[in-house]
Amino acid sequence: MKNEFNNIHFTLKEVKKGIYAAISKPGGGAVANAGFVDLGDGVIVFDTFNTQQASKALRDAAERITNQSVTWVVNSHYHGDHVRGNQTFKGTSILSSETTFEKMKEIHPPRIEKQKADIDGLTQYIESLEKQLDESGEATLQDQVSFLHEMKRSLPELELTLPNETFKEDKTIQGTRRSATLFTLGGGHSFCDSMLYLPEEKVIFMGDLVFVHCHPTFFDETDPRKWMDILRKVKKLDIETVIPGHGDIGTKEDIDIMILYLTHLLSVQHKESAEIPPLYKNWASPEVYFQNIKNVKSKKGTSVHE
Repeated sequence: MKNEFNNIHFTLKEVKKGIYAAISKPGGGAVANAGFVDLGDGVIVFDTFNTQQASKALRDAAERITNQSVTWVVNSHYHGDHVRGNQTFKGTSILSSETTFEKMKEIHPPRIEKQKADIDGLTQYIESLEKQLDESGEATLQDQVSFLHEMKRSLPELELTLPNETFKEDKTIQGTRRSATLFTLGGGHSFCDSMLYLPEEKVIFMGDLVFVHCHPTFFDETDPRKWMDILRKVKKLDIETVIPGHGDIGTKEDIDIMILYLTHLLSVQHKESAEIPPLYKNWASPEVYFQNIKNVKSKKGTSVHE
């Protein structure tokens, strides 16, 4: 990969010929992973990062490498680090599941409006963190400060750009070089999680259904049992390479590890877990593990306890 595509937001990696993963860098404006696929007569971008500056760098890389314009954009789910860069791709076909479209339309406008109205508050918060950073020099704090500067930079011009095409269960796009299947099996991590599967190359973009060597984030709508059911179904596909929503490029084994992790969380829900099990000990964001334990324990209803 040429150095000209290096930036503060992501590292670009060629997974197979014409298939690229954009792995987010700490402190940049990406937050989550994304990627793009050259179909031969068109380009699909999978997810658009958290800020316009990161998504612009992604679009530039995709169009310069493939020597053609982006044709389709996929939003895997409604969370901001996967969709807030959509405005960079106005004029293309932006695809999502019907549920993702509805949740984006419902949740993001008031959230973005509130953030825009409180840029002064964000500035003060950044300044307070910078004072702490001067005293501690802590690397994770530096990453947080850098990320918040990227957020502040994005807010004045940020516009919510919704998908302009939706699908219910799946959609296959046939190119001259390869085909790509966009599909969802419902919600697990979020209300609805979509994936992009490239059968000939045995590559799958999984959004936040898989995290590699980092603890997955849970939300109010997260359902660990449904999440595991989805992963078990995906495992039946012919897959060699997994591009996760967070963490480095993985393999089919990382789907199994994700199932094990979720199974573990459910198994400890009725007792305190004082330390992280050895398998997950060296994963990034260890504090998230304890948040996840509390989250699963606080869930009520048959979806978790049955």
